[in-house]
Amino acid sequence: MPNGELFESINLISVLTRLTLAVMLGGILGFERGRKRRPAGLRTYMIVCLASALVMITGEYLVERYQTGDPARLGAQVISGIGFLGAGTIIITSKQVKGLTTAAGLWASACLGLAVGAGFYMGSVLAGVFLLLIMSLMQKIDRYLCLRSNHIHFFAEFKTMESMGNFIQKLREMGCQLDDLEVNSRQGYTDYVGATFWVKMDMPVNHIEAIQEMSGIKGVKYLEELEYM
Repeated sequence: MPNGELFESINLISVLTRLTLAVMLGGILGFERGRKRRPAGLRTYMIVCLASALVMITGEYLVERYQTGDPARLGAQVISGIGFLGAGTIIITSKQVKGLTTAAGLWASACLGLAVGAGFYMGSVLAGVFLLLIMSLMQKIDRYLCLRSNHIHFFAEFKTMESMGNFIQKLREMGCQLDDLEVNSRQGYTDYVGATFWVKMDMPVNHIEAIQEMSGIKGVKYLEELEYM
């Protein structure tokens, strides 16, 4: 049997190669997510990629064995079914949204597994490299650009509603345009007025300096910039 057919047909060496490659690619992506304390890490990505590859191999095996059916049919169900797992990694609170990149990464990991399971080695390896670069290198570039944009999304706590009113007035004096505001006041053991702000500046600014300046406004108890991940 020629070497090409050895890795393309369903046999022990081909199956072992595909599953091993799926575990490796999923593990690399999962390691990157895990070291950043994301909900889905090393094992989750490895399992998703491995299972997707197995599903694709199973579809090809059934067609080869029974000489009927569509080898991509089972794989199509993986693409639609992975959504429930991705949704479980997305955390939405009154302050921010987290887990979007992790959810997208899980979906991409499933796609990688399908490509490996189908024997598309070149495409799966290249896509795996690009995904790793996007998750690691591009995150730094994205953060650099976001920290210098003219939009700032942050959460702040104030001593009183009057303090928050004075804060908004100061923002206008600083040339800020208030796009949206979500207020959440609590009464009890820790009385405070909390609010999430979406602010637009006249021009791109250094967010770290802007946040420090805002934190120094009288009446502000706490202030932090929020991010979408």
